[in-house]
Amino acid sequence: MSHMHSHDGGITMHASHGHDFSVSAAEHGHSHEILDGPGSFLGREMPIVEGRNWEDRAFTIGIGGPVGSGKTALMLVLCNALREKYNIAAVTNDIFTREDAEFLTKNRALPAERIKAIETGGCPHAAVREDISANLAALEDLHAVFGTDLLLIESGGDNLAANYSRELADFIIYVIDVSGGDKVPRKGGPGITQSDLLVVNKTDLAEAVGADLGVMERDARKMREGGPTVFAQVKKNVGVDHIVNLILSAWRASGAETVAKARGGPRPTEGLEALKA
Repeated sequence: MSHMHSHDGGITMHASHGHDFSVSAAEHGHSHEILDGPGSFLGREMPIVEGRNWEDRAFTIGIGGPVGSGKTALMLVLCNALREKYNIAAVTNDIFTREDAEFLTKNRALPAERIKAIETGGCPHAAVREDISANLAALEDLHAVFGTDLLLIESGGDNLAANYSRELADFIIYVIDVSGGDKVPRKGGPGITQSDLLVVNKTDLAEAVGADLGVMERDARKMREGGPTVFAQVKKNVGVDHIVNLILSAWRASGAETVAKARGGPRPTEGLEALKA
């Protein structure tokens, strides 16, 4: 089943951050924002338009979500869906491994040189919000080498309080799946409420795990105040067309498409023939 929803509504809840604040910021390596509510879609940080230089870094799609929700699977299907028409590259984040980058390479998502892996250490959200320098450098390097139309970045798995810095991601996708139960959307947190797109993945498993998709739809509608939600089965390509259309709509609206056209783009990703051999 695949739906895209855009509704009005709202609800007030409080969410805990999930960290022990007895550990000092100095010991931990960085500070955390303390959340006083679940966040608001309408009040979210908007994409940076003023001063955003598309020549330095292409339009960047940030994909986040808990461990096992389907982020890397979404990266793979988006690469497959976009690469024939658009010049793309990707950055993955893992805590201590290069597993996600290796998965994309093994599954021939893109030529290996277009995939960069960042090892974030124990706090993956820091690399996409508090200290984005390593990811920003990787994205800018890929753009400098390949002249990309679009860039994809996947964060390491984290909790519902994690979200991207707008200095890193122009379009933020947050992926949850039904195995966490139908209560997840109403828990809120920036990933749920402030992402540009919420993807509820693995809907085909809902009955098996006792998750009510109707409840998830209702709660996502309330928590996201009209923001889009796509119910998907990413590995089966269900709902992926909706996701791609929303990405491209945001890309066009940002002004990045105009810059790509001025450079003679968009153009297909080079090196695909070798992947299909």
